[in-house]
This record gives sequence, structure tokens and C-alpha cells, in this order.
Amino acid sequence: MNYTFFASVSRMKYISRWALMRNSRQESLSEHTVEVAIIAHALCVIGNTRYGRHLSAEKAALLGLYHDASEIITGDMPTPVKYYNRDIRAAYHEVENMANERLLSKLPEDLRPAYEEILRPGDGEDAYLLRLVKAADKLSALIKCIEERGAGNSEFRTAEDSTERILREMCRDMPEVRDFMEEFLPPYGNTLDEL
Repeated sequence: MNYTFFASVSRMKYISRWALMRNSRQESLSEHTVEVAIIAHALCVIGNTRYGRHLSAEKAALLGLYHDASEIITGDMPTPVKYYNRDIRAAYHEVENMANERLLSKLPEDLRPAYEEILRPGDGEDAYLLRLVKAADKLSALIKCIEERGAGNSEFRTAEDSTERILREMCRDMPEVRDFMEEFLPPYGNTLDEL
């Protein structure tokens, strides 16, 4: 029997993000998830090294790679729509859960438990790890805004302001996020020669 899970996941490259915005360069879901994985890993390394945490950076990277996998089925729902009110947010979470169930059904039965842990992580001991992945997601969005501004596109101005505001709030109890923003975020607007 043929299973379509990995063929489905490979379609992340066809899902465009920021659909309601004029983009100077289109960003695929695949690009975004790789960036989230890299940043989530870095946040865990910072937390473990500087703040005495015992986080699995490898698991954070894996969660980052799959954090938007449901969008293979649903497409990228624009943030202003997704978070418009509590009812829409709850309905969207239900749609995400159904999409993840559909993805899991594309695996052989014996492999599903390993991927359930990734697509449906429990809060328990991974609660802080999941918060860092969410912060990495927001950092990736902020980086996209910075890149668009650098390309002369003012379309992302309000998205940049609101995303940065959310991240500043996250910094209050996640020093890893603050450190990343202070030490690693500024060069994102630089040219290759400046890096």
C-alpha cells in the first residue's frame, strides 16, 4: 500500500504565506517552517546555556518544522482573520485539528504515534517548549516584515509593529526571546556584504 503523508508534507513549498499582503518576494510555508525550526532551536540553546533550562532543542526544531503542517490542507489563514474573535479562533483550531488528523491518516498505523507527538503535542512538560516555538513563529514573521521594509515595501508596516509588540510582551517571561531580539535580530536587514 502507498501512503501519502510525506508527499503531502512536501507540498509545503506550494503554500504561499501573507496572502492578503503585497509581497516583494513570496514566502512559502516550507521556507517559513525551516526558519521557525532554526530559531526555535536557537531559543532553546540560549535558554539551556544562559538560563539553566533543560529543553530539547532538537524537539523544538522538529516541532517548528511541523508547526503549520495543517496548512497543507487548510492553506494559510491570514492572522487578522484567524484571530478576529474568540469564536473564529476556536473554529480555526478545530479546522487545524481536523487537518492534522487527516495528515495522520496518511501514515501507516505503526508510524502514527511518533507523528501524533509532533502534530498534536501535549502541553505537559513541553508547555514552555511550545511557547518558544510560538515565539520563533512570531520572530520569523517579524523577519519577513523587516525584509519587506528593506525592499521598500511599506505594506508590512502595521504587521511589523503589532508583531514586535507581541514579541516584546513575550520577552517579559521568556528571556531567550529578548536575547535573540537584541543580539541576532538587528542584522536581518543587512546586505550579504554587511553580514
